[in-house]
Amino acid sequence: MAATTFNTREEIGATLRLRLAGFVHSLRDSGFKVGLAETRDALKLLCSPLINRQHSLKSAFRALFCGRLSDWKKFDDLFDAYWSGKGVKTGIKVSGTSSKKTQKTIRELMDAHGSRQDTIAGDVERQPGEEDEETGDAPSGRREGASIAENLGTIDFRNLHDPDALAKAHELAERLAHSMRIRLTRRDRQKRKGPRLDLRRTIRHSIAHGGTPIELIRKGPRERQLRLVVLLDASGSMNNYTAVFTRFVHGILDSFREAEAFLFHTRLVHVSSALSERDPARALDRMGLMAQGIGGGTKIGEALADFNRWHAARVIHSRTCVMILSDGYDTGAPHALAEEMARLRRRCRRIVWLNPLIGWEGYEPTALGMQAALPHVDLFAPAHNLDSLAALEPYLARL
Repeated sequence: MAATTFNTREEIGATLRLRLAGFVHSLRDSGFKVGLAETRDALKLLCSPLINRQHSLKSAFRALFCGRLSDWKKFDDLFDAYWSGKGVKTGIKVSGTSSKKTQKTIRELMDAHGSRQDTIAGDVERQPGEEDEETGDAPSGRREGASIAENLGTIDFRNLHDPDALAKAHELAERLAHSMRIRLTRRDRQKRKGPRLDLRRTIRHSIAHGGTPIELIRKGPRERQLRLVVLLDASGSMNNYTAVFTRFVHGILDSFREAEAFLFHTRLVHVSSALSERDPARALDRMGLMAQGIGGGTKIGEALADFNRWHAARVIHSRTCVMILSDGYDTGAPHALAEEMARLRRRCRRIVWLNPLIGWEGYEPTALGMQAALPHVDLFAPAHNLDSLAALEPYLARL
């Protein structure tokens, strides 16, 4: 008997469409660039005879959703974990799936619509070499998909030892910076109200209402955009956090129109040109070449003195927020650090000091360098995990 095909959305069922939406959501959480066009094409594939052949459907989805080599490498694991439940650790939920034990498989979904052929989770028409192999090894965890992202938010970066989890944290830190910029821009646009009528925009918005100007768009003096200047401590005491912070800073420079980045240890290095590379790996390679001496001692006071003398006048204006990511351990004189912090405070709008040690139980800012800097800091906040970095957004939105 010929295989049953499905030609409309209704014929494949609402539940299966919901599962496809969950799979697309899982891919987005894992860094895939998937939009409405790809989702519509995937729906057409589910309506085709490919629904009865797991291997062929996987290949079609791979060609549709994978636009980069990194996507290609991890797609099979995500596909198997979501649609077949292979390689998923017990108790780990893949994004977009139900946590209930009554969640139907693809076989059950298709059987409910009268399909007499084996489905995406079935065993008929498998290609050679597709048979499941039973081994005594524990699941690798590489197929946990976007569930890793759901659990990384509260984990201290220094406790991330698994290479896959650490790589995921790096990726999420950069995506967090992108998301912060998008939301901050939206808030800025909502605030743009003024005493004068913007006739051009009002006419453009009235087209959707048949030419009736229902919504009046107003304009006023445009505020200067928030500028972020990031000073990243790359000394030895920050080794557990530098990699994640660097990806976060790379996301800031890639997203914020006005942003500058500096790295310091025993000296100050301007790394904006390196981190402006769109490719994170290439950006980090360039930064490593520029900032020789990473992992050594820390001279925060001398680094700030160089910044105030050679860079501050160029990169700071009235709406600049200076963000310092450091544990505050300084081998220099505390009074020198205090003087440079006071000089910096007079130039900029706000100083934010993000210290990963605040997330440690029982931490007190007893280091002499940290005590010298605190009187000049507007916000002293933790930065030990992704949640603490995300908590910075509401503060920046008020500037």
